[in-house]
Amino acid sequence: MVIQARSTDVTARPSPLRFRTDAAAVVVVDMQNDFASPGGMFDRAGVDVRDIQAIVAPTARLLDAARAAGLLVVYLKMGFQPDLSDAGGPDSPTWLKHVPFGIGTEVCAPDGAASRILVRETWNTDIVDGLQPHETDEVIYKNRYSGFYGTHLHERLRASRIETLIVVGATTSVCVESTVRDAMFRDYRCLVVEDCTAEPIAADAPRTNHDASLTVLEMLFAWITTSAAVVEGLTSSG
Repeated sequence: MVIQARSTDVTARPSPLRFRTDAAAVVVVDMQNDFASPGGMFDRAGVDVRDIQAIVAPTARLLDAARAAGLLVVYLKMGFQPDLSDAGGPDSPTWLKHVPFGIGTEVCAPDGAASRILVRETWNTDIVDGLQPHETDEVIYKNRYSGFYGTHLHERLRASRIETLIVVGATTSVCVESTVRDAMFRDYRCLVVEDCTAEPIAADAPRTNHDASLTVLEMLFAWITTSAAVVEGLTSSG
């Protein structure tokens, strides 16, 4: 089936954003078991993953609409090599910030299979149930918070002449924000979907990290929208 490329308007803050569907991609950030599933890294560390689990359903609906409209879908996964050689070494900030979460620790997956925290090609770094990549989607491992650092993400997007990124995933103030900032520095226009992003840090504070990050992104780095607005924009005639 040939999908007709077109332009669409999506309601967003601080203003609506118009983009061509053939020059847009969805970037799914770190929706993997370590961050979103019982038995994953966050859950083992006592971090409440319910807010991240809650964005699976709206993200799945958005991805269905995006694929139907012919958009490229790119999954980012945080995962290190088995020998942890790409984690920066014992004195690096990346290593030190991940040690409390048990980076590389051997664990059992829910089905009893051997797995390891934040290590590539294990259950821990698999995409969560309900959001599994399709055969036509791109999957890119990263070893830092930003999806652009040390990866071929920029080259892949440029090869498809992508100009606009619709960004979903977790966590809002860490890997999502880091990726969006780097995207803006490379002149991509980013639509961050507020009900398809989540953040456990300060979730019970008067103002959450999720809200604070969205405010900063809206002011300086991106446009903020909802999954309903994206789906409407992708499915309406125009």
